[in-house]
Amino acid sequence: MSEVYAARRARLHDQCTAAGSAAALVSRPANVRYLCGAVPPGAVLLLGPVQDVLVATEIPSAPPLSPSLSSGPTRSDEPRLLVIPGADGDPVVAAADLAAADGADSLAVEEHDLTVARHRALGAAAPRLRLADLDRAVEQLRLVKDDEEISCMRIAGELADQALGELLESILVGRTERHLALELERRLVDHGADGPAFPTVVAAGPNAGRPGHLPTDRRVEEGDFLTICLGADYRGYRCQVGRTFVIGPSPADWQVELYDAVFAAQRAGREALLPGRAYCDVDRVTRQVLTAAGYGDALEPCTGHGVGLEIDEDPRLTPSAMGKLDACVPVTVEPGVHLPGRGGVRIDDTLVVRPEADGGPELLTITTKELLAL
Repeated sequence: MSEVYAARRARLHDQCTAAGSAAALVSRPANVRYLCGAVPPGAVLLLGPVQDVLVATEIPSAPPLSPSLSSGPTRSDEPRLLVIPGADGDPVVAAADLAAADGADSLAVEEHDLTVARHRALGAAAPRLRLADLDRAVEQLRLVKDDEEISCMRIAGELADQALGELLESILVGRTERHLALELERRLVDHGADGPAFPTVVAAGPNAGRPGHLPTDRRVEEGDFLTICLGADYRGYRCQVGRTFVIGPSPADWQVELYDAVFAAQRAGREALLPGRAYCDVDRVTRQVLTAAGYGDALEPCTGHGVGLEIDEDPRLTPSAMGKLDACVPVTVEPGVHLPGRGGVRIDDTLVVRPEADGGPELLTITTKELLAL
């Protein structure tokens, strides 16, 4: 993988040079990981005019960090590791000092990641550096995933499907949302995940279908809708699956009607995931189905989003989103409807955009979308 990381850093170097910046400072944790692999917590990456340096703070009571990832003062395939005292050092400031010492006259920084206080400290520490905005250059590089990244996400999807499938075989009535969420997260780790990709959603009865619901002590009852949304983190890459079920021998008519509408919308969104399709078009075809079914007022502002090193990254599938899908971009399609006081339905999948010649979008989460009565 070292060659992959080196190639990614080289692409960013080229972009910075073309934009007139002699050096770049990457501080957002997911972006640092994308360019270097697993790194110490809080580390930042300096792409300098002479050398690339990973700047990290000493962690109390932890084993000492290796003094360098590469030896030698000039640029190599691996960045040098600079460790500074954790008590009174800021990696961002130390990286700016190093850039200036190496002769850089300008430094591009991730303004969307830095706090105002940190940005001021950086400018004060290296006043001769002309600061520019790196903007979301690394996030744009991260949009299209390579085979190794997709392989990790594919495994993450399998782990999430497996944990969910096992839970559905157990008795659910009488158990709390919180208890079920904890069991799902334990199962993820037992099967090989590094952990949950995000706080697991378990929502029963009137809570079902509510986006981002935090599990409570509400117990699962007969007749409930039960929405579960979980994800696995595998080697830093994430995958998301969400399903809604009915508790009891058979669903009510209103539950079938609502579920069928959300399922049809989700299918329309999945089928629209082709290279060249506008982000807003994917949202539009999904939203149209639910609006036609009479649920337009209950729709959420976002139909889906990118996923990878973060569970919620570019692109955004919204009515106002600009841009078009590329092949090998993983996204979620997750329409949902929540009816206050009654509950609702969410169906979430993670897919990879593929051209029709390759079979169309690749589904990474395969738990059945049939309305199961549990």
